[in-house]
Amino acid sequence: MANRRFELFEYRQVLVRMRQGDSDRDIARGGLMGRKKLTTVRREAEARSWLDPVQPLPDDATIAGVFGRTPHLPHTCVSTVEPYREQVREWLAAGVQGTTIHAALQRNHGYAGSYCAVKRMLRHLAAERSVATTTILDFAPADAAQVDFGAGPVLTVEGIAVRTWIFVMTLCWSRHQYAEIVLDQTVETWLASHRRAFEWFGGCPDRVIIDNAKCAIIRACRYEPAVQRSYAALAEGYGFRIDACPPHDPQKKGVVESGVKYVKKSFVPLREFRDLADANRQ
Repeated sequence: MANRRFELFEYRQVLVRMRQGDSDRDIARGGLMGRKKLTTVRREAEARSWLDPVQPLPDDATIAGVFGRTPHLPHTCVSTVEPYREQVREWLAAGVQGTTIHAALQRNHGYAGSYCAVKRMLRHLAAERSVATTTILDFAPADAAQVDFGAGPVLTVEGIAVRTWIFVMTLCWSRHQYAEIVLDQTVETWLASHRRAFEWFGGCPDRVIIDNAKCAIIRACRYEPAVQRSYAALAEGYGFRIDACPPHDPQKKGVVESGVKYVKKSFVPLREFRDLADANRQ
């Protein structure tokens, strides 16, 4: 992480966390930025009184002027390697090098993307293979909510059978739960579901824990800059921290997984839904 180039939205997210009182250790543990870099950011921010929560956070242009970054909006939030994820996963497990994988994608699949995109995918897949550790889930009131997506019922929309998803947000301490059936995993739906959940709860927690390595939108929240920016902006607006726990770590997301299991196995079966609105009313 020492040589990594950070985007403007990442600096902004770090500043928000520092203003909320998080230590450099806490921020680094979440994977946002390394301790050495955080020390530099904190020093620059303190010199300009940016960490005073009473004062407004400076605009992007001001932050960019200090850290030498400019706003950049990519044209897409989906990796060009995504259609070949499983094939790349198999090659990675077999020890095939990245340059060889890139060449094979070009040769066998007509892949036109860059080698850098392949490297990013390999890095993400390697992280998913890392050995998980067991963590005791211990939460205080208003401390955290866990979010996940699960497969929903097949609905008929305008005469067409449509696959749905179930968005679930569970308050970790009380286990109170908000669930909503949606038609896609777009960033717009993801953000809107968060807003409706917060409205239903009457507030938002200090942290929102996300994890589901099989869910496209949650993968995007972790790896795709455009989605990261949008989600970071939502978090800044509501004042919550994004806690992306390691992929494939069921010990760290047991609260919400239990909620998804309930909705999928106890609510959906043996019910009939006329349409999306009817499904959500029920």
